[in-house]
Amino acid sequence: MKIANGHLSYCTNIHPGETWTDHFAQLKKYIPAVKQQVSPDQPFGIGLRLANVASLELSKEENLKDFQQWLEAENCYVFTMNGFPYGGFHHVVVKDQVHAPDWTTADRVAYTIRLFRILAALLPPGLEGGISTNPLGYKYWCNQNEAEQHAYTESATLNMLPVLEQLVRIHRSGGPLMHLDIEPEPDGVMENTSEYIHWYFNHLLRLGVPFIKDKFEVDNDEAAVIIKAHIQLCYDVCHFALVYESPRQVLERLQHHGLKVGKLQISAALKASLPADVDARKEVIEAFRKFNEPVYLHQVIAKKQDGSYIHYPDLPEALADEHNQDVIEWRSHFHVPVFLERFGVLASTQEDIKAVLALQKEQPFTAHMEAETYTWDVLPPALKQEMSLSVSRELEWILGASR
Repeated sequence: MKIANGHLSYCTNIHPGETWTDHFAQLKKYIPAVKQQVSPDQPFGIGLRLANVASLELSKEENLKDFQQWLEAENCYVFTMNGFPYGGFHHVVVKDQVHAPDWTTADRVAYTIRLFRILAALLPPGLEGGISTNPLGYKYWCNQNEAEQHAYTESATLNMLPVLEQLVRIHRSGGPLMHLDIEPEPDGVMENTSEYIHWYFNHLLRLGVPFIKDKFEVDNDEAAVIIKAHIQLCYDVCHFALVYESPRQVLERLQHHGLKVGKLQISAALKASLPADVDARKEVIEAFRKFNEPVYLHQVIAKKQDGSYIHYPDLPEALADEHNQDVIEWRSHFHVPVFLERFGVLASTQEDIKAVLALQKEQPFTAHMEAETYTWDVLPPALKQEMSLSVSRELEWILGASR
C-alpha cells in the first residue's frame, strides 16, 4: 500500500507451498483479509515470493493472465519480490540450503531473470520494482583460504552481470526500472556494510563497468551510474542489528559511497544481555533454548567484554558455549514479531526498526518497505495467532511507528 514515504507490504514467503497453485491459494486466502484490515479503501501492494517451481508455472501466459485479473479484481498490485529462497522454505529443513543454489550457478541466474520478467509484467505503470536476493552465497561453502574466497566471489559476481544486462535492456526498451537488491546476512559472503561496500567497488564495479561499457557503448561514469541504479541493497533490519550496526551508521556509509537501498525489510531479532550471576544467566539461556528449532539457521553473534565478537553458525553452537563468561550479550537470527519488544527475559531489536523508520520519515532512502517475519510456523506456541491477524498486527504497528 502507498504510504507517505513509499510502498509497504509484507513478504509472502511466510506462506507455505512451492507450486504456483499452492502460492495462489495462499494469496487468495490471506491477502483479502489483510487488505480489509489495513488498506480497505486503497490499493494493497504485495511483496511476492515465488519458489523456482512456481516461477516456471507463473511464466505461462494463462497463469500470468489469471493472476493479473485477480490482482485487478482485488485492488492489489505487486511492487517487490523475494528471490532469496529458491526451493522449499516451510515444513522442510532449510538451514544453510536457503542459499542454494548460490550465485556461482546457472540455476540462480535463470531463476532471477525469470522473476524479473514476471515482475516487469506485473508492475503498475510508472512504478519501479525490486527483487531481493542472497549475498552471493554461504560463507562456509567457500574455503577460508583467501585466494579461493576471491575466486568464489569473482565467479558469483560475473554470473550476476547477465541479470544486470537484462535489467538495463528492459528499462532502455521502455520497460520499468528494476533493481536486484543484495541482502547481507550473518555468515553470508556479505554480512555487514563494510563487506557489501568492499564487494560493490572491488568486484561488482571493477567487473561490471567494462561489461556495461561494452554492451551499451557508454563511458566509465555512465556505466557506474547504470550499475548503481540496477544493483542495490536490501536492508534487512534484523540482519544489520545482528552485526551490531546502527541504522544511521549503515545509511550514512551507503550515502557516502553513492549506493542505494532498493528495499527495507522490516524485521526483528532476539537479543539479551548475559548476566554474570549464574542463576540469572541460566534463565536467559533457557529462554533462548525455547527458540532452538530445526528448520532455519539462527546464527548468534555474541559480544564479549572487550568489545570483540564471537560468531556461532547456529543457536546450538551458542548454547554449547553458554558458560563462556567473556560473553556479555547474544543476538540471534530469529525473526520475531516486530510489534513485540520483549519475550520474557529476552528482548527484540525493535529499537532498530523504530530508528530506521524515523530516518525513512526524515529523509526517505527507499520506496519499498516489507515486513518479513517468516517464522510464524516455528515460533513458541504462546506467540502464535491466526496468520492474517498476525500480519495485520505487524503492518498496523509499522504504520503507527512510521507516523
